[in-house]
Amino acid sequence: MKLLLTGAGGFVGSYFSKKYESSYEIAAFSFLRDDFAALDCGGVDTVVHLSALVHQMQGAPKSEYRRVNVEQTLALAERAKASEVAHFIFMSTVKVHGEESERTYTESSPCHPVDPYGQSKLEAEQALREMEEDDFKVSIIRTPIVYGYGVKANIKSLVHLVKYLPFLPLGGIRNKRSMVYIGNLCHLLDTVILQKRPGVFLASDDEAMSTPELVHAIARAFEKKILLVQVPFFASLLRRLKPSIYQRLFCSLAVNNDATKRELGIDNPYSTQEGINLMIKGEKT
Repeated sequence: MKLLLTGAGGFVGSYFSKKYESSYEIAAFSFLRDDFAALDCGGVDTVVHLSALVHQMQGAPKSEYRRVNVEQTLALAERAKASEVAHFIFMSTVKVHGEESERTYTESSPCHPVDPYGQSKLEAEQALREMEEDDFKVSIIRTPIVYGYGVKANIKSLVHLVKYLPFLPLGGIRNKRSMVYIGNLCHLLDTVILQKRPGVFLASDDEAMSTPELVHAIARAFEKKILLVQVPFFASLLRRLKPSIYQRLFCSLAVNNDATKRELGIDNPYSTQEGINLMIKGEKT
């Protein structure tokens, strides 16, 4: 089976390409480096579109999110459809459902994206579904935070804090946040490719964790103990000074993907603790 993979040099694309290089003939395309006008989708069975402008902590213009996440996506899908590619897979985000919430999102939860990133992903999803026909199937995979060896941003920062500090002011937090280990996400992606299954799918580890549970799981991977303490006014101060960091540490964003696993007939190959161990020590792919 021949795949056209965008974002092959990114976090998910690199892992998938290496782990499944013997399973597929993988051709890579980069919107940053390659000429779209010269892109030939002839002979491609499935397009896996991972390339995106992801959520930026410092923000990005709404027009740029739309250009990358909507316009480029639809241009690629139209090229694929015109070339008689049978299957188009779009990597999306749970942010299409909304932001942090006490309710648990599922595949059928209503979509109310708040920021330009989530809005652009939902707009692309809707346009792709309108393009769908019997001979052009569309699969959408929504993910929470993806983690694994080499991960960057907030997870990387938390890992460094746990590794080098004996205590953190994160005691008493009772939130629930879902993540997905990159090996679990790519197992789901591989299944969707093989089954050519259209629809909307959620990727997630089996359990949502509180921030203290996550910190202790990371500490176990380092074979160390860490003390979590409650510091008066820390939460309110962080909420005022760094609201985005406060949301990720203190608020909930959980998903339940049981329906996805039932429909695809799969289980996650890695537990969250196994995924965190591999995030710290690396996985032989």
